[in-house]
Amino acid sequence: MRTWIDGSKWWLSVHQSMVAMALAGLVGCGDMSAESTSNNMAATSHGGTGTGSGTGADSAPQSNGSPKYSADVMSGAAGDASASHADIGPTNQGDKFKPVGTNPFTLTAADPLSTFGADVDTASYDLFRRDIGMGQLPQPDSVRLEEWVNAFKYADPAPAKEDVHPFKIALEAAPNPVRPGTSLLRIGIKGRPIDDQKKPTNLVVLVDVSGSMGATNKLPLVKVVLNETLEILDPTDTVSIVTYAGTTAVKLAPTQAKDKATISGVVNSLQSGGSTAGASGITLAYEQAHKAYLEGGFNHVLLCTDGDFNVGISNTSELVKLIEEKRKTGITLTALGFGNGNLNDAMMEQVSNKGNGVYSVITDADHAIKYVHERMLSNVVYIAKDMKIQVEFNPKTVKAYRLLGYEDRAIADQDFKNDLVDAGEVGAGLQVTALYELVLTGAELPAVEGAPSAKTGPDWGGTATVAATDLARVAIRYKQPGAAETDAATETALAVPASALLATFEAASTDTQWATAIAAIAEIFKGSPYAVPSALPSLYATVKANLGSDPDRQELQVLLEKAAKLLGVTL
Repeated sequence: MRTWIDGSKWWLSVHQSMVAMALAGLVGCGDMSAESTSNNMAATSHGGTGTGSGTGADSAPQSNGSPKYSADVMSGAAGDASASHADIGPTNQGDKFKPVGTNPFTLTAADPLSTFGADVDTASYDLFRRDIGMGQLPQPDSVRLEEWVNAFKYADPAPAKEDVHPFKIALEAAPNPVRPGTSLLRIGIKGRPIDDQKKPTNLVVLVDVSGSMGATNKLPLVKVVLNETLEILDPTDTVSIVTYAGTTAVKLAPTQAKDKATISGVVNSLQSGGSTAGASGITLAYEQAHKAYLEGGFNHVLLCTDGDFNVGISNTSELVKLIEEKRKTGITLTALGFGNGNLNDAMMEQVSNKGNGVYSVITDADHAIKYVHERMLSNVVYIAKDMKIQVEFNPKTVKAYRLLGYEDRAIADQDFKNDLVDAGEVGAGLQVTALYELVLTGAELPAVEGAPSAKTGPDWGGTATVAATDLARVAIRYKQPGAAETDAATETALAVPASALLATFEAASTDTQWATAIAAIAEIFKGSPYAVPSALPSLYATVKANLGSDPDRQELQVLLEKAAKLLGVTL
């Protein structure tokens, strides 16, 4: 039986003298004086010897124990920028993030509907891996809870080949161990696995070769991604390479993937230098994509950058408008982030969303290889487009609810059936997991200092679709991968009966226990007002109990142990 600690008020304000990093809501497992805290965090600022070294848990096997990529590929980008743009060093200061806020509780009687777009990005969790590997804590604004939860695999059942929908829904409800008196609802959506039906692919790689990309954890890792991508493409797929710095250039016109020597030669010759004309590079990349456009195929731009645009359009909103216009042509865009110290996460997350792509951050060579083989092909094979999720709670059984994460994926309830409204894409084999914290009828809303006010209002006047005996009904709308923006969507739904609420958290599945722990840990590092920092040791115990043989889960255990040392916490 786990012991869960009630940590209603255990907030710790910290100061890092070298990098001025503050993280609200950190934890301790005993009294910590201001002096000891300051000393501990000052020591933290010296931690780490490199960027993204990782723990090796996700390493791809290499023959004879030798590195897969040669020293010249991994040595960096030779050129004029090599001296002036050396590695920034182990710091996340200077990275740009857009705070997403925290969802409040909503009274079900006033608004029983909660609507959001699917999200399978992992960049926020990638940044956590990177930062802990550097011996630093993540910046609170870098934490997007859903990207931590969705960074892991879950054992929810996948749809059978004969199933009508390309995904399957799983629902589970249990008491909330972090905040006694509340409950949790987990929604799991698992996509159909990759099969032999990969579409012919027209891939345009847009590479930032500006001076800021000269660090060893930037352009050299881009080269690893691009060379490894050749291993998963069909011989007749086409690859183009466009670079941008002070000027833009087509380094490789559309070339069939079977010509690996030519493509790799171009990749390995890339050098960094100059300022960053990102917008003109995007325009040129789309032009190349149009030249090799495959009707009925997968036409995609892969943007590899640290996001440090400083020439031409550099305003994120203008870039978003540009990407939205290009998306209408049927060409999608994925952003891959690299490096630290000037990473523009805020820009890349937004343009990737609007480009109908998936945003990740590559942290080291092992991660680059793993990304290509586990995530890249999923991006090439979409199973659902513009996926929206709407949960209708039953006011007879649920007094209030709070969606954990997805703050920047919110969709107006009335737009759920508006098929012109953009939402998230889901690749083959990928999963979407969402958690709600529930206050059941008859219980009181938790009093949480600093939390946003609960959403209230007059009783909802709509027509209910949830049954009187259900806890909630989950509806999903999506389009087929090749659908146009004006095409109609398909809808499916599944309800969870109130009687299905488990008596104890320990009775919940491994997946629900894991997702709950990850969400609560993410809230702590985010500095969420709903976080329970003193529960970190118990959350770590839940993680440790649900590792299985999954190397990603095992790596998280190691990362949490490192993070605890940075915090001065005993797990």
